[in-house]
Amino acid sequence: MSVQPSPGGGALALRASHADRDSAVDVLSAAAGDGMLTAEELDERVGAALSARTRGELAALTADLPVAPDGPLPAEAKDVVRIEQEGASTRRGDGWVVPRRMEIRSDWGEVTLDLARAVITHDTLHIDLALRGGTLKLVTRPGIVVDTDSLVASYAKVKVARTADAGTPVTLRVAIAGEVSFGQVVVRAPRRRFGRKA
Repeated sequence: MSVQPSPGGGALALRASHADRDSAVDVLSAAAGDGMLTAEELDERVGAALSARTRGELAALTADLPVAPDGPLPAEAKDVVRIEQEGASTRRGDGWVVPRRMEIRSDWGEVTLDLARAVITHDTLHIDLALRGGTLKLVTRPGIVVDTDSLVASYAKVKVARTADAGTPVTLRVAIAGEVSFGQVVVRAPRRRFGRKA
């Protein structure tokens, strides 16, 4: 997607800063969470936002979206989110705000984190995992990198699907540490089924 600032655009012709790009990505992620952008449109616009050179290019990417006039998005990421469950199922789906850190304690249950349609406001998510039986599922998209090198697995399976292309800018790094026993950790891309999500 190629966007050019309008001639004589004044402030729009100024060079974009990292903060400007981050703000545009926040708006795009929130719009996708609200169903205003498809996953494909989000990928395309986020890529364009991260490589934008001017404020005019960023403005064009969000021109058809409702944006709060002055100020950040109302949704704010928490520092820590804790999930504790036994024999239960927990899902974080469309539009949830990714925190800086998650502490997950799950016995014989399932936890699903849909990062593909989440609002991402930080570049790193740390997950401290204690999983016994059951499954932790992470739904990702290009630009999200998952690191499981610090995860200890006992009688368990860790499956990380390749979801990022070499030329895709990294928008979120997920570092999973802790232990999983008699269960599995699965990282995959969204499934597309005639309009149904993940």
